[in-house]
Amino acid sequence: MTNHELPKSPFPLLPLRNGVLFPGTVITVPVGRARSIALIEALEPGKSIIGIAVQRDARVVDPELSDLQSIGTYARVRQVRRTGDRNYQVVLEGLGRFQLGTLLHSQAYWTVEGEVLPDLVNDPAEARLLAESLGAQVREQLHEVAPDVVASFGQWIEMLGRADDPGLLADRVAAALGLDTEKEVQVLLTREAGERLRLVTRLLVEARTMAELRKKIESEVRKGLSSGQREVLLRQQLRAIQKELGEEPKSDDLAGLRERLDRAELPAEVRAVADRELRRIEGMQSAQAEYNVIRTYLEWIADLPWSVRAEDEIDLDAVAQKLDADHFGLDEVKKRILEHMAVLKVSGNSRATILCLAGPPGVGKTSLGQSIADATGRPFVRIALGGVRDEAEVRGHRRTYVGALPGRIISAMKKAGKKNAVVLLDEIDKLGTGWMGSPEAALLEVLDPEQNKTFTDHYMELPFDLSEVTFIVTANSLETLSAPLRDRLEIIEISGYTAEEKLHIAKDHLLPKQLSAHAISEGTLNVSDDALRAIIRDYTREAGVRQLTRELTKLCRALTLEFARSSDEKRARANLEPADLHKYLGKVRFISEVAERTAVPGVATGLAWTPVGGDILFIETSRMPGKGHLEITGQLGDVMKESARAALTYVRSNADALGVDASFLATQDLHIHVPAGAVPKDGPSAGVTIFTALTSLLTGRRVRPDTAMTGECTLRGRVLPVGGIKSKVLAAHRAGLSRVILPQRNARDIDDVPADVRDQMEFIFAEDMAQVLAAALEPSLLAHKPKSDMDPDDDNPGAKGSGETPRAQA
Repeated sequence: MTNHELPKSPFPLLPLRNGVLFPGTVITVPVGRARSIALIEALEPGKSIIGIAVQRDARVVDPELSDLQSIGTYARVRQVRRTGDRNYQVVLEGLGRFQLGTLLHSQAYWTVEGEVLPDLVNDPAEARLLAESLGAQVREQLHEVAPDVVASFGQWIEMLGRADDPGLLADRVAAALGLDTEKEVQVLLTREAGERLRLVTRLLVEARTMAELRKKIESEVRKGLSSGQREVLLRQQLRAIQKELGEEPKSDDLAGLRERLDRAELPAEVRAVADRELRRIEGMQSAQAEYNVIRTYLEWIADLPWSVRAEDEIDLDAVAQKLDADHFGLDEVKKRILEHMAVLKVSGNSRATILCLAGPPGVGKTSLGQSIADATGRPFVRIALGGVRDEAEVRGHRRTYVGALPGRIISAMKKAGKKNAVVLLDEIDKLGTGWMGSPEAALLEVLDPEQNKTFTDHYMELPFDLSEVTFIVTANSLETLSAPLRDRLEIIEISGYTAEEKLHIAKDHLLPKQLSAHAISEGTLNVSDDALRAIIRDYTREAGVRQLTRELTKLCRALTLEFARSSDEKRARANLEPADLHKYLGKVRFISEVAERTAVPGVATGLAWTPVGGDILFIETSRMPGKGHLEITGQLGDVMKESARAALTYVRSNADALGVDASFLATQDLHIHVPAGAVPKDGPSAGVTIFTALTSLLTGRRVRPDTAMTGECTLRGRVLPVGGIKSKVLAAHRAGLSRVILPQRNARDIDDVPADVRDQMEFIFAEDMAQVLAAALEPSLLAHKPKSDMDPDDDNPGAKGSGETPRAQA
């Protein structure tokens, strides 16, 4: 090595993630890091000398001195090739070793201060003998050790016998052996030539031993194949390796699967299929794609509860206590569940009951399923059906598809582990229909007690007994369900909670839970009953208790902040009264506007049903100079528009009896409006309300502000029954109304209304519109027409939202 080849310190440094460059060898290195690219672009191929260092951890992107091996190789850059937009390949020739000193960051690339390290030869004679021995071994074993590297030795194999540079010989042999990085670094760090030769000789012997062992294994494999015992090649190699290591060959990995199938107590038909698939898989190679498909199928068979049941001792009193402890009210649901449990206990008939809990959000439909499972000692699984549009989500995919799996029903049974589990099908009314089929239609077999005994999933293609499963279905609206599906369900409607029921739920369930969640110790906070009633009345307007839960959470969060800012000495017991709520919950959200709306003639308060519970619905009418045109606004459906036209006809045909000028349409236009115009509204039960509003407008008699009404009306004034009476009466009660006008034929539905609400409300049952008008309109006629009838500035329909929720059904 000439003097001009020695690097001038400091010199550029190129860290390598993997591999070692030995002196006297040439390698090609890919370059992709930003700082390394900056170095390569600054080099002059053929003349530049740089340092090469090996990283201790290949994952380090920007190494420091501690991340590099202490000894590196300085090398000449022979060639630089561009392989991409910002990628290079560099051909490096190793020249010698150097000791890493200080790593500098003054350039865009790494630079290092280093000291050249010449080879140490403690005993030249011994080193020459070791070099001659290593050269002889390489010549003898070259083709046996690594036939693929003969070309690498071809250029310098003649020099092996001379051994005039023992250290260089050791480096070149180590580079040609194809060692892993750890062993190559060990050779690089060994400076003394004799010690390095001994290390490389030992590594060469290890390579020769591995080659002989590999030949022996291959010989045994070929012998096994030639004897007719054609096994999988990889399995033969594995057994041969285990034999050489003195280990016993592992047992067949299918034995454990066979044992699981034996313990599963499979029905005869299922057992026959499982045995057939086991025979198929035993003759396959594990590398085949179908091997894993069959194995996964067999594992599903082994994991399903074909005959495993939960042992439940039915104690009706304990079930009733559990249901009462978890849920306040819901008496009809609890009664139906207890009836089913009683039949199961007395008769032993395990046929499942399919209950459908239909009602607004937040009334406890979903959590009721968990309570039933806890009360009966059965596992509980919830299946969310909202947004499911694919039939395969229910019945699974056939095994011919890549990545096929069973549907949600079979997956739920695997998760439950018992065939008499409680399965909750949540939000069944939110199912969709896509091009992949209708999941609702797939549920017809699942939810039919006469058919689900042999439910067949597309993936399993085996009948699975679902007859012992207790299915509970929840829905907000039944209108979207098909008639066949509704026919399979035992529907129990949950209309919502009264204010007193919400008070009990808040005191006994919601508030204690929130106090615990916000680390408010017992006795620190006392919320009076009046304050809870104020929260229910002024900050929530819902059928359930979900918004009430959010308001209580907001209250506890604000109090937690207040307590956290105060010292223990200043912290006092908090007693919340209604006057304190604005401090923590803000302004009142709901104000009763019935009296304000009905203060002028032409406005009536109706009752509507929505998927989230009952609600009040204002019908506003107005008249103005014109030629008898009828304007209807508020995004009404065809049924409500027809009710408006029928009401106008009724008023005109009974003008004399009502005290209305029959020729009013000759000089006036009429406008009927239902506020919250962005919300679609339809249904026949607004007919009575529209009739009353029009009569109020044209007679000048105001509608009583404490009265709401519902019912369908014919052209001749007959009042017909409607549905959703309980939900509508509860909505009127929440709005602060005390009188409700109902169709006579709906009188029997009043029994469904909670007793405390019935005691506070007055019900008027009517068979024709004359009775409705007598009960709804104030008896005194106004001396003059109110200005609001003619002045649109004062008649401001829709100025305040009436709180309707989407898809109101009058």
